[in-house]
Amino acid sequence: MQERTLAELAEYIGGRVFGDPDVVIKSASTLGRAERGDISFLTNHRYEKQLRTTKASAVIVGKETTNATVPLLIADDPYYAFMQVMVLLHGHRKHKKVGISHHTSIADTAKIGADCHIHNFVTIADDARIGDSCTLYPGVYVGQNVQIGNDTVIYPNVTIYDGCKIGNRVIINANSTIGEDGFGYASHGGLHHKIPQIGTVIIEDDAEIGALCGIERGTLGDTIIGEGSKLGDLIAIGHGTKIGAHSLLVAQVGVAGSTTIGQHCIVGGQVGIVGHINIGNNVTIAAKSGVINNVPDGKVVLGAPAIEAGQGRRAYGMIQHLPEMRQNIRSLQNKFEQLASVLEHEDTKKAEQ
Repeated sequence: MQERTLAELAEYIGGRVFGDPDVVIKSASTLGRAERGDISFLTNHRYEKQLRTTKASAVIVGKETTNATVPLLIADDPYYAFMQVMVLLHGHRKHKKVGISHHTSIADTAKIGADCHIHNFVTIADDARIGDSCTLYPGVYVGQNVQIGNDTVIYPNVTIYDGCKIGNRVIINANSTIGEDGFGYASHGGLHHKIPQIGTVIIEDDAEIGALCGIERGTLGDTIIGEGSKLGDLIAIGHGTKIGAHSLLVAQVGVAGSTTIGQHCIVGGQVGIVGHINIGNNVTIAAKSGVINNVPDGKVVLGAPAIEAGQGRRAYGMIQHLPEMRQNIRSLQNKFEQLASVLEHEDTKKAEQ
């Protein structure tokens, strides 16, 4: 952890100081939890009142404000600037340099690049290729003909099945499985017959896979996780699915096979997506949605089944009123039936006259 003055941080992120530029920053925290020496950030105006009560030594904001009682660091994108400051002050996790442990099983035909660090009880199968400066933590299994690029980190107990391709600077978190057989069966005569899954999984550069994820290999083509995309924990990606570059999938998403998700999409937690549909670029899917149809570029959808967000908010906003509406409809039906009975009675009397 490194100390910096607010002026130094402003120069580092390309921002400017409003207030004392010589205040010393040692760490980072939230507005509510910050103490002296901490820097925080404000991106949601609902928390602006905390600028008067925070104990932080400085706050990163998007514009000057007189509501603050602490120095401000003005940045075009406060959250991105906060990330830059976090990296400068704290850095990313350091990986212990252990070389290649004697307690590994590495096939004679496997190739290991320079400056790799392979921990105890890693298994690397025949003809696997691992690039330079990779770190493999204990219990990792790398299957036959797997290719792994440079500067990739694979955390404990990850399994990478045969033939998968992992790019450069990829992070795969603990206990995830890459390239298991897809959920493909032909049902005949009441039995489910397994279909060989001859595709593979390709994880492109700078992607990150969360803990306990399962990414299935394709039945015929490949399952692809696009460049720079980030997957949270407990995500299931079906066989032959293609996820475009720089998309974000939050925890517990399930995507069925042969679906295409475009670039720069955001998929909220616990979303379920059926197979064989296309989701465009820059799409946002709200948490817990169920997507059963194609979604065009740029749309925001929510609900189950997922519909356009504006329509969905109106529709789901009515749910709380349904019991009252039901009672009103029943009341109107009773009144209508009473009126119809009166009219029928009057018609009968007129006919008798």
